[in-house]
Amino acid sequence: MPTPPRPRPRPRPAPQRGGTVRPAARQTARRTGGSRRPARPRWGTRIVTTVSVLVLGVGGIGHAVVTGLDTGINRVDPFRDMKNRPESGRGMNLLVVGTDGRDKITAEQRKKYRLGGAPCNCTDTIMLVHVSKDRERASVVSLPRDSYAEMPEHVDTTTGKRHKPHPVKLNAAYAEGGPALTVRTVENMTKVKIDHYLEVDFTSFMETVDVVGGVEVCTARPMKDSHTGLDLPVGTHKLDGGQALQYVRSRHIDGAADLGRMQRQQRFLAALVDRATSSGVLLNPVKFRKATSTMLNSVRADRNFGTREILALGRAMQGFAPASSEFTSVPIGDVGFHVKGIGSTVKWDDARATKLFRLLREDKPLAPHRPKRPKTTVVAVDPKRIRVQVYNGTHAKGLGDKVDKALHDIGFDTTRAPQNGGSGQVKHTYVTYDPRWDRSAKSLQAALPGAELRPVKGQGATLKVMAGDDYKGVTAVRAEETHRGKFGAVTGDQVVCP
Repeated sequence: MPTPPRPRPRPRPAPQRGGTVRPAARQTARRTGGSRRPARPRWGTRIVTTVSVLVLGVGGIGHAVVTGLDTGINRVDPFRDMKNRPESGRGMNLLVVGTDGRDKITAEQRKKYRLGGAPCNCTDTIMLVHVSKDRERASVVSLPRDSYAEMPEHVDTTTGKRHKPHPVKLNAAYAEGGPALTVRTVENMTKVKIDHYLEVDFTSFMETVDVVGGVEVCTARPMKDSHTGLDLPVGTHKLDGGQALQYVRSRHIDGAADLGRMQRQQRFLAALVDRATSSGVLLNPVKFRKATSTMLNSVRADRNFGTREILALGRAMQGFAPASSEFTSVPIGDVGFHVKGIGSTVKWDDARATKLFRLLREDKPLAPHRPKRPKTTVVAVDPKRIRVQVYNGTHAKGLGDKVDKALHDIGFDTTRAPQNGGSGQVKHTYVTYDPRWDRSAKSLQAALPGAELRPVKGQGATLKVMAGDDYKGVTAVRAEETHRGKFGAVTGDQVVCP
């Protein structure tokens, strides 16, 4: 038999700005990948993080599969002639910019997903993505496009006019000086050295979500937004590309407005990471190439970000998972900071922002450490705020005490004095509630699988549980709100569906 050909050696990772990529020592069987804002919808946030998931999550994919993908990337040189840059820190920093590309959306899509308005040569989102030196954590920090910024001296790429340093909104940096001025401005504001630049058009977002097979989100309350057409009942939903775009754009669902929209964006990005790492996309060469090429067709990147860098990052980030990603926004001091000639801007909280960016330079996590806990169902109302009276509707002695204790142990404010439900034998467990406390009732129902809800007008704030023969135990639930620490950061596993 002829001697089989020797396997080709893997290419050595190329040096990068800000340091050299070194493969992580720990090897696992799973190859995975990983990579919320003021006044207007930020479509680019979803796009750029999708790129982070697909471009950085290449572990296990052969060189032959990804070779040539970078030929579809348009190249820019944002670091040309840059001087007086910040010192390199630990890890790697990518500036990811989402630009308006709705001119590529079809008329049918514009109508169906309510994507009106004219396209512009502007940035929709600016994000700083930090990948830790050990390649086990990615920190995503959003920089609001309306942030108050001090523009450095530059030549306007449109008019050719030379400008002295002057105050602007952050997104004006791209309009006046393109990628180079954007990088300079962000580095001046954050004192974080940018190693790579990625610029993404949001138009391929829907296609990418469809390529990975859709993304699952869970809602603890109905979500309806007449502006975007979003209409989701309570429960778990698998969104296709168009529905995903509606979900992440919506900010007219409740009084939370932009804060609520930002939290939904975090949930979606975490779910996207979870989907990409668990669906086999990153391990299937055909699916991976299709998903990645879909994104890279609309990407512009610096000249040093190519196939070798993608492969090196992918091999180094083996074992990456939702818990390895964290999301936050730069701390805000004033959301309506008025500047003469510019109007209302978003002023950062300088002291807290300085601390946040120092943590990035020092390669430290932003989200607070928390002990691992079993997965729980997300509900709209904190169990601690729900008063419950338990009744034993069966002849089984001690069932009332058992149900009361179980609900109390997972956080509900039970009376600790269960009562008998009468002489009858109740087959099915049910909950009676005053319709004014319907959200509390649904939260309690989530903890009692199969329980029926029965509205009783005038019952008051205390919910009543009638335990029947079918009682099989309780399911742990947690409030929709999560602890976000000093900088409001959450890890991806805190916000994905259980």
